[in-house]
Amino acid sequence: MPHTETHHERPTLVQLRDVHLSFGSNKVLKGVDLNVRQGDAVSIIGPSGSGKSTILRCINGLLAPERGEIVVGNTPVHALKTEADRIALRKRIGFVFQQYNLFPHLSVLENIVIAPTRILGTDRQTAEREARELLARVRLSDKADAYPGQLSGGQQQRVAIARALAMHPELVLFDEVTSALDPETVGEVLAVIRELVQDGLTCILVTHEMRFAEEVSHEIVFTEGGEIVEHGTPQTIFHAPRNPRTHGFINALRN
Repeated sequence: MPHTETHHERPTLVQLRDVHLSFGSNKVLKGVDLNVRQGDAVSIIGPSGSGKSTILRCINGLLAPERGEIVVGNTPVHALKTEADRIALRKRIGFVFQQYNLFPHLSVLENIVIAPTRILGTDRQTAEREARELLARVRLSDKADAYPGQLSGGQQQRVAIARALAMHPELVLFDEVTSALDPETVGEVLAVIRELVQDGLTCILVTHEMRFAEEVSHEIVFTEGGEIVEHGTPQTIFHAPRNPRTHGFINALRN
């Protein structure tokens, strides 16, 4: 488990209050409340279609809630009116998707360098140096000149993580980042995320990897039917859940 000595003294980085969202007549989020402190890893678990990925997309402004408040740092995400404001927000939030979304015609190094140089205005030399440092962190130092098509899925996902980190984000959102991978490459991606969490990265993970969630998270959030049914420490959620729905979900996974 991560160190939690100063857990409650850390400032809140992400706050959701009574967030509601529907797609047509389908109510996807029904009054979601969530708090994420700086330096925390929070895992969102729950059945498919329970609103997990939608929560992430609301946090970085890809989806706008009908009701409720979302605040990241001092930015009221729910109140952003222009695309320029939402783009400014996304510069501060890394998002690693299930699909890697790498540029196939660019080398691994170029995939990482492109956003800092074009969006942040980082000079080429600095961006390249940082990109190589990030490749070392995700254990791909020897792949700088390779192209995405020459890499395994797990390697591509690690490049995608390095690319997100290249923007120096305050927060990283991981959306089912291992669900498209072969079982043998899942571990290498999780190992990288585990190290980032130990280094103090603030992140929210939507994951089906329960053992991993239990091991790395400061808090587990269980969603079902667009609601947060229960949240608490990994110990509570996985070994002593209070809500029968949480209990049922965890038990079904163990059988």
